[in-house]
Amino acid sequence: MNNVLGLILGGGRGTRLFPLTINRAKPAVPIAGKYRLIDIPMSNCLNAGINKIAILTQFNSVSLHRHITNTYQRDIFSDGWVQILAAEQTPNSDGWYQGTADAVRQQFVEIKNAGTKYVLILAGDHLYQMDYKKFVDYHIDNGADITLAVQPVPEKEAPELGILKRADNGKIVDFKEKPNAELLPDLQSLPGTDKPYMASMGIYVFSVALLEELLNSDADDFGKDIIPNAINNKKVMGYIFDDYWADIGTIRRFYEVNLELASPQRPFSFISSSNRTYTRPRFLPPAEISNVCINEVLLTDGCKIADSSIEKSVIGLRSIICKNAVIKSTILMGADMYESDSECEQNEIDGIPNLGIGEGSTIEAAIIDKNARIGKNVQIKNDPDRPDAENDNWYVREGLVIVRKDGIIADGTVI
Repeated sequence: MNNVLGLILGGGRGTRLFPLTINRAKPAVPIAGKYRLIDIPMSNCLNAGINKIAILTQFNSVSLHRHITNTYQRDIFSDGWVQILAAEQTPNSDGWYQGTADAVRQQFVEIKNAGTKYVLILAGDHLYQMDYKKFVDYHIDNGADITLAVQPVPEKEAPELGILKRADNGKIVDFKEKPNAELLPDLQSLPGTDKPYMASMGIYVFSVALLEELLNSDADDFGKDIIPNAINNKKVMGYIFDDYWADIGTIRRFYEVNLELASPQRPFSFISSSNRTYTRPRFLPPAEISNVCINEVLLTDGCKIADSSIEKSVIGLRSIICKNAVIKSTILMGADMYESDSECEQNEIDGIPNLGIGEGSTIEAAIIDKNARIGKNVQIKNDPDRPDAENDNWYVREGLVIVRKDGIIADGTVI
């Protein structure tokens, strides 16, 4: 695996995850209370022994850069490194990345300088655990030019994904990005099963030499351009990954995946004897819990919760929940800092709530972003049919209320 470069795509504007992407790139969005999405492919690389890792970044990248810098530090005796390859103006290019393939093309000099034979291209906004060594071994053992990680999916999910037809020998013979209903019958790889279609996971392995050849064109995207064109004249193989995989592409999916992680029937767990999920070490105190009813909750470090009820929720780092609060089916991302007594006194003078959830508030079916200030006796109600809406401090998307980062909700507000 020393001969493999892990190349993680930092994502574009992330409009479908708005407003969580107002101030951050998609891979910097928190997941499961204490991680960020970028930690997933980073951890998979490190667990597989891939020590040369580069992250391509462009939009709203400051918080992502900060997280990578503060988390993934290699000592001078290590053979590997973690690099950030940010979009930049050069004599050969003066524009933003125009797609996944164009991003790789613009940074190809750095990719060649890594000195590896293979490039493993990864997305920065998926949740899964994969042994990349088995994936790369499959590519080499089959003499493939390109190998895609693929997953069986049911018919209802197929129109939103890149669907390919995989022959019995593993070779991909057709590929359509987000096919319409008329095209689907001809793309079945496993007819007669409950998951007859194979979806691309957006994970590819190439040799550096072939990747350079394929990028010598005007193609801007791997899924729309590079892969469909290569099927006609290259040996493109599909590596089946039939374990948990979630594409965190929309607000609703982000919400559902987080709550699934808090369920006793969770399809994915971070608890593993062999696969660690790495993130920034914060050296936080243990959570302080007093007279609290908790059921199906992911609870993280540094929280302070008293005389409250929490059910089917994710409670992020440094969350403060005051007495008589009720939290249901909610993602609470927590805070980046604690407030001192003097700061809380100043808040009272200024007429703004302290960080966290105020006394007597009820929050249901919501996403509360970092550093939000929810006042006393606030009610955020569950109404899945409510239309999209927004103001300076909160939004409604896909029937969910999202309190933006640093948002302030005054005492007694009803949403």
